[in-house]
Amino acid sequence: MQSIDQRINNFIGPLADWLNSIVLYEVQIADVRFPWIVAWLLLAALFFTVYFGFINVTGLKHSIQILRGDSKKSKGKGEITHFQALATALSGTVGIGNIGGVAIVISIGGPGAMFWLVVAGFLSMSTKFIECILGVKYRRNNLDGSVSGGPMFYLENGLREKGLNWLAKPLGVFYAIAMVVGCLGIGNMFQSNQAFEQFSFLVGAESFLGSNGWLFGLILAFFVGLVVLGGIRSIAKVTGRLVPFMAVSYVVVGLLIIGLNYQKVPWAVEAVFTNAFSPDAMTGGVVAVIVLGFKRALFSNEAGIGSAAIAHSAVKTDEPVTEGYMGLLEPFIDTIVICSITAMVILTTVYDPGVEYVDIQGVQLTAQAFEGTISGSVVPLSIIAILFAFSTIISWSYYGLKGWTYLFGEHLRTKKLFLLIFCIFVAIGCSIQLEAVLDFSDAMVYLVALPNIIGLYILAPIVKKELKGYRERLKATKD
Repeated sequence: MQSIDQRINNFIGPLADWLNSIVLYEVQIADVRFPWIVAWLLLAALFFTVYFGFINVTGLKHSIQILRGDSKKSKGKGEITHFQALATALSGTVGIGNIGGVAIVISIGGPGAMFWLVVAGFLSMSTKFIECILGVKYRRNNLDGSVSGGPMFYLENGLREKGLNWLAKPLGVFYAIAMVVGCLGIGNMFQSNQAFEQFSFLVGAESFLGSNGWLFGLILAFFVGLVVLGGIRSIAKVTGRLVPFMAVSYVVVGLLIIGLNYQKVPWAVEAVFTNAFSPDAMTGGVVAVIVLGFKRALFSNEAGIGSAAIAHSAVKTDEPVTEGYMGLLEPFIDTIVICSITAMVILTTVYDPGVEYVDIQGVQLTAQAFEGTISGSVVPLSIIAILFAFSTIISWSYYGLKGWTYLFGEHLRTKKLFLLIFCIFVAIGCSIQLEAVLDFSDAMVYLVALPNIIGLYILAPIVKKELKGYRERLKATKD
């Protein structure tokens, strides 16, 4: 007799396969096949970088100025500070992928894939810039003092402003539905499942707690519920403390390991640049390595998906452009800083160019890199991984909630119903294997890049006008 998870997988499996065949449909360039969604996101990132005058370079200094001087005293309508909005959005992107995903990229594509991962992260900063500005500009101020924003709102209201009434509401509804479904997989069950795997490793897979995922899931769901019931203010307070602790801890330990293996740093740096342009790259040439790096970066920082704009929309500000500058820091921290440190840790410790890595588990390879240099470091790494997963879950609960309330209204009962469903799925992710559900929800999340990017192209002139006005006002205050 089939188990419950087998029955669910058999029921949803065909639908998940069909949807993934659309989202992951592969195009071919120079004998290399890759998902069209990667090219779609990359071309958009490149366009916005040029369109906004390389804002990812010229705007980085001002981003830090806003973060340092204004994050604790943000003014205007909204619920959270600039720093809290950044921390909440980062908690949704900084996760297992930064630890394990990078290891997989290097094991398959070699050191050169890391170069293109960083390049993609750099370009993605411009996409986050426009998303966050639009999120604040077209957000809705609710009667209870809360705000609701994100792609569903700027797709509907922004496209109506452009006279595209026939397209506005359908795209907003489609995005909201996809976000509700997607948050239950990529931002929920996958994260809770990975958290349980790390916990099981810490306490022992044969122990009572390590062998009963349902119990860990219930405990995790309880703590998630405690946080998310308080809304974005509660989520932001937790992520505002958790994200800096996680990121700084990981970076410090990573830099320590790199420092202890300093003699291999010159080789690692040379290998990254040499392999990035080498026609003999491991996976079939330069194009394959470029695609591999871009794919990991774009899927890691979620630029073009629009999810982070939901968190940034809650910021206290009357200047939408200021949150665009905050958005620049997300891919910079997530991809350029944290992913680069992971790559250097691996390259200076366990990576062997003569070894063919087959069926590699990314987190395991990264753990070997840490443990091989500092005995016992795999324990704090596992704890950090669990915290990464927890912070991602609570951030995605907010993304899903805003999609839910966009569809069904801002009623308290409506919100509580969604959060109850969300917490149930946290427990499910730890106790049964729903591969088809995860595949379906992941495909829904990445599919929203299609309407979201179309909306960003259409609304880009509005953002450019906003940026020009903001710069003029900023210059006037300095004069």
